[in-house]
Amino acid sequence: MLHKADFDSWCRKLRLSNETVALIERIRNSQPARAVQSSRGNVTGRYPSRKMGVTIQFESHKNELAFIHEYEHERDVLEFYDQPLTIKLIYEAINKRRLGVLHTPDFFLICTEAAGWDECKTEEQLIKLASKNPNRYFRDLDGSWRCPPGEAYAEPFGLFYRVRSSKEINWTYQRNIEFFDDFYRSDTLIVTANIRTYLLEVATRNHSITMGDLLRHTEGITCDDIYILIARGELYVDLYEAPLAEPDNVRIFPNEEAAIAYKNLIQTSAQTRSNDLPLIDVAVGSLIQWDGRGWTVINVGETTIGLLGEGQSFIEVPLIAFEKLFQENRIIGLSVNAPSSIHPEVKRRIEQADTPAYAKANRLHEIVLAYINGEPLPINTTISGRTLRRLEAKYLKAQEAYGSGYIGLLPLQRKGNTKSKLSDITLAAINDFIVNRYETCKQQSKFAVYSAFRLFCEQRGILPASYKTFTKAIKMRPRYEQTLKRQGHKAAYRDKEFYWNMTPTTPRHGERPFHIAHIDHTELDIELVCSSTGQNLGRPWATFLVDAYSRRMLAVTITYDKPSHRSCMMIVRECVRRFGRLPQIFITDGGLEFSDTYFETLLAVYNCTKKKRPPSESRFGSICERLFGTTNTRFIHNLQGNTQIMRNVRQVTKSVNPKEHAIWTLEKLYFYLREWSYEVYDTIEHPALGQCPRDAFAKGMCSTGRRSHLLIRNDNLFRILTLPTTPRTTAKVQPGRGVKINYIYYWSDAFRHPEVEGKQVRVRYDPFDIGSSFAYVRGTWIQGYSEKHNTFHNRSIHEIAIASDELRRRQTRHFGKLNITAIKLARFLESVEGEEVTLRQRMTDRATRNVLALVDGKQQLEVAAETTSEHKADISNDANPFYTDLTDQPQEPMEPELYGEF
Repeated sequence: MLHKADFDSWCRKLRLSNETVALIERIRNSQPARAVQSSRGNVTGRYPSRKMGVTIQFESHKNELAFIHEYEHERDVLEFYDQPLTIKLIYEAINKRRLGVLHTPDFFLICTEAAGWDECKTEEQLIKLASKNPNRYFRDLDGSWRCPPGEAYAEPFGLFYRVRSSKEINWTYQRNIEFFDDFYRSDTLIVTANIRTYLLEVATRNHSITMGDLLRHTEGITCDDIYILIARGELYVDLYEAPLAEPDNVRIFPNEEAAIAYKNLIQTSAQTRSNDLPLIDVAVGSLIQWDGRGWTVINVGETTIGLLGEGQSFIEVPLIAFEKLFQENRIIGLSVNAPSSIHPEVKRRIEQADTPAYAKANRLHEIVLAYINGEPLPINTTISGRTLRRLEAKYLKAQEAYGSGYIGLLPLQRKGNTKSKLSDITLAAINDFIVNRYETCKQQSKFAVYSAFRLFCEQRGILPASYKTFTKAIKMRPRYEQTLKRQGHKAAYRDKEFYWNMTPTTPRHGERPFHIAHIDHTELDIELVCSSTGQNLGRPWATFLVDAYSRRMLAVTITYDKPSHRSCMMIVRECVRRFGRLPQIFITDGGLEFSDTYFETLLAVYNCTKKKRPPSESRFGSICERLFGTTNTRFIHNLQGNTQIMRNVRQVTKSVNPKEHAIWTLEKLYFYLREWSYEVYDTIEHPALGQCPRDAFAKGMCSTGRRSHLLIRNDNLFRILTLPTTPRTTAKVQPGRGVKINYIYYWSDAFRHPEVEGKQVRVRYDPFDIGSSFAYVRGTWIQGYSEKHNTFHNRSIHEIAIASDELRRRQTRHFGKLNITAIKLARFLESVEGEEVTLRQRMTDRATRNVLALVDGKQQLEVAAETTSEHKADISNDANPFYTDLTDQPQEPMEPELYGEF
């Protein structure tokens, strides 16, 4: 972001008026005017911008996010702000009425030579809006979209107002920017001098070498070395030309000038090509072999050729490059095909014939050819001479007329009269009643609508259709649109067609491991008991983090708590414990725990983009949903106490009730769930991959780079950052008492410093141990202890909430006012009644702490029963399963499973 002096200098350079400067300063100093919302089908989210130092909202990951990527990496853009201050647009409606509309543009840009607003919309949206009101949006003679009222508002300030269409987006560039994002964010990446010198020499000596060839013919060079040099600008790749995920199509140059020279050379060579060089006439359907892989030509354009490869992979190759590969004999198996000269009638008959017709024609063709050539007829031929002469005449006649005698032997398809016997008036009436009577939210039955149709026909002397014909016409209508009109978009979603993405946009399931990960929760189908008392504690909730590219389970945790920020904390810790890093993009649902400020801040700190899938669109989370089903059916349903039978709850008796047969504890279940997820599921072949997730993951890491610079140290600082904070994120240091969090004061000697007393400091608390908290004081996170620490140690925030509610309930009986303090809470929790109220919560919290002991790397489960007296006696840090003392020496870098499992 621009500093104050840089901003003032920029304003003077552009000679902006005082009003314009004041407007821009208000935009720069204001929060976004609104929070983005997910309309039907849109994936919203937040992008951690390195240029701006904050997260930027986007309302569509296929539109606004693409422009954010451009702003982030375009040198001309100095700053950009999402959802800037609302402005008023004045224009004339289509009915000549004057309108004044409050409008919040998508972005405000500060560029080197200008500033203004950008409104980003899809091409389809703009076409629809322009038809509704051409005075607001229209396409000019150059094909660019414009918004006259927006331009009229910006003009007095000397600013611009632009309409950006999704048609402008280059999806190859978008894929590459997302692919390279991890390398652009670090300034400390190092490539050894020997490797750097060698790569630069190879790129200079072998003009336009592909990345695939470079990796295959060099030893000791990794993808990461090449990516780092490209990100630093020491090697050049045209990010608009080919996806980096396809290394055989990516050409590497020593610099941008060399790349431009190569393009000019190719174009010149193509224009002055010698006539004796073989020209290629490629036909759709041709099979070729390129670099050891089979490809099928599925499209031949004016400038590119579309190829379909193994696994339904699709690429487009420039025609000039295709011809060059053919001339160099790198593409083989391609024959020169003349333009098709098949007669239209031949094509029509071939398409209409069925299998029995082909079988009959093939048999007759063999007989006729033998008869014409004077050869012996096939064995068991029982055709008379007259029939043979008739078949010969048909063959020769078709040969002369269509160039194919075979067609004369194909049986003619007689389908009869296919024209409807109903009049056009009747057909129009049927369509009208279906559209305006049946396909409405009133949801009339077919028979009711048909009865009204029949009455309509009788009153007007029209011949009505039968009920069978009427219902058949209803079934012929588009199913999705019909259900949408009758029952709404949620009911129609099951009939909505899949979006088969054949354009070069970012693949739905990512391009590499740790690119995209889905996170979601589910309640497992099993009843659990307490490890110390044997009391039934109910069904647990599991949280899964799944790598979209390899379908590998990156992390899995379970707890008795319903989905909350605690679940997010546990799953993030487990992922870092296993692999030492986090995914680039998190796909979440609309749960409140994923919109929590703490969770979004955690992702922003580690440069993770969050995308929220649209509501009621379950297919966006199909990877997690399928995994939930697999986990339940293949693992949970094989354990005693599973709740399959509860689907028919009316038939359940006490003898078969899962609650009576529950024997599994949360700790033991988690131990074996991890074993199943990380060792069993991980090594079973996945039908969508053709290999097991572990192998797909390892192969992807080798081919797209390990990106070791993204490793996260699993130390106290990381664990503190995973803790939740208060709604205000800060607390005031009260002299002599400390900071107050959730009714409780926490004290540390660091609060005595005169620079700290009375100031607001950032705070975080442990949801499973409210006996201590953390505060950011003078550049360091320090640990503070609560008053009545003996009572609160190893108590969860849930217990405090239960105790507070119970105190309020008791006080309201006497119509009095209750001020909840730490002393009152401690006395209540120490009392027999308090223990009784919170006993069940304490048992579930104890089990969850044991699970967290595994998450944080402890090898033994803490399953010993805890008593009130033990809590009073044990106040050491060793009893806390989350943290070690912050005064400990820094830990050595961890050895994540990222490498160990290969």
